[in-house]
Formats: sequence, structure tokens, C-alpha cells
Amino acid sequence: SVYDRVKMCPVEKRWVATTDGKRMLVWVILPPDFDPARKYPALLYCQGGPQSVVSQFWSYRWNFQLMASQGYVVVAPNRRGLPSFGQEWLDQISGDYSGQNIRDYLSAIDDVAREPWVDADRLGCVGASYGGYSTFFLAGNHDKRFKAFIAHCGIYDFESMYGSTEELWFVNNDYKGSYWSKDPVAVRSYANSPHKFIEKWDTPILIFTGMKDYRIPYTQSLEAFTAARHRGIPSRLVAFEDENHQVFKPQNSLVWNREFFAWLDKYLKAEE
Repeated sequence: SVYDRVKMCPVEKRWVATTDGKRMLVWVILPPDFDPARKYPALLYCQGGPQSVVSQFWSYRWNFQLMASQGYVVVAPNRRGLPSFGQEWLDQISGDYSGQNIRDYLSAIDDVAREPWVDADRLGCVGASYGGYSTFFLAGNHDKRFKAFIAHCGIYDFESMYGSTEELWFVNNDYKGSYWSKDPVAVRSYANSPHKFIEKWDTPILIFTGMKDYRIPYTQSLEAFTAARHRGIPSRLVAFEDENHQVFKPQNSLVWNREFFAWLDKYLKAEE
């Protein structure tokens, strides 16, 4: 009987031109009872992994239908580094975290933001894990596009991440080496760590972390929060003592979702 009263949100498939002349599949999830005569705030969703698919699934974590049901247009790009589009598309992201895939994100949100039913002055950016890294990086490289950020368990400082993660093989593969490496790709990776752009942060940011996260250690989120506060940026830290890289416990999920939407509503719906 509960499901009978759930109104599903329309999902549209969109092909967006990338900056290097390719076509990228972008999912656009619209609010229920979508009215093209209205203007809606929009969210750029940054996928984690980074090599994990953006697909249809049901979860009380990062649920597109739930996001859209709160009155947001959700933009979910299949940016570089995602499977299902060939090995070259998948592999391109390794060693290039701050490069083409970031431009893919911006191509997607810019394309959808041009629609008359999107309010380009009310855009948010959200993501977890690699998506959290993406949020931290875009916070210093978004050219005033976004009015709110939410990062969950993101990478903030590549050097301290390298020295503390329990998944060292992964950063060796994706950064292409250690922070003392002379490999030019590794040098570029560390030069584009999000913390190097903290002086350009100027937008409210909510940060989630789990105190048992050892993959992207919770200290990454603490570093980012400390820096944001020190710079006087409106910021909030929500730390779950009994969660790791994801929020698994249902009661914690309720807290997570309340915090998530309260932050977005505060900065993207204040004028409604």
C-alpha cells in the first residue's frame, strides 16, 4: 500500500557533446509531476569508484528517485572512467583525475542548465568517494557555477591519502605512483590535489564521513572541513562513529538524508 502511493520520477536519456568531440550518455531524472513551465534547481551527481557504473538501482544511499522527488533535476553523467563504453573510455581516468572527466562533468551540467526548466542560478554538486574528490576539486574549479556542495568520504589531500589508505595498490594505479615519484603523470596527479585549490573555495559545503573509513580515511574529510572553516566558508561536518566508507545502518541513513536535503534546501531553495 505504501508503494502504491509512490509517484516515480521521469528518467530521460541524453547525449551530450564532450570537449574532446565525443558523445557522453547523461541520465536526467526529473521531479514527479514535472512542469516544463517551471524552473527547478539542479544537482550534478558525481559517481564514485571511479570505475563504477551509473545505473538504475534501489538503495537508501544516493537514490536518484529520492533526490528528484524533493524537487531537484538530477544530472548523472557517464563521464570518463565509467564502464559500458569501451576500455579506452574506462581507462582514461587513471592518471587524469583532474582532467577530461572533470570537463565531462561540466559539459553535462552546462548542457542541462541551458534548458528553460532549469534555474542556472541554483545548481548543486554532490558525490561520494571519487565523487567526493570530484566535489572537493570542483569547489576550487567551478567558475561560480554551483551554489552548494556535498562531499561524502572524498579525497582532499593526495599526499596524506597516499600515506593512510588501506588500498595502496589502488592509488598507485590511479595516481600512477607515490608523491615522491618523478613520473610526470604522478607529478601531475599530486599537483592537482583538491587541497591545492583551497584558496579558491567560496561556496557552502556539507561534508559526510564515517569514522571507520580506512579506504578514504575519515581524516580526509576532517582536513577539508578544517580548511573550509578556516577560510570562513559556510560548512558542516557530519561524522558517523559507527559507519565506514558507506552508510549502511537504516537509522543512520535517515540522519544522512535529513542532513543532505536540509543543506540543499537551505542553499538551493531559499528563494522559493
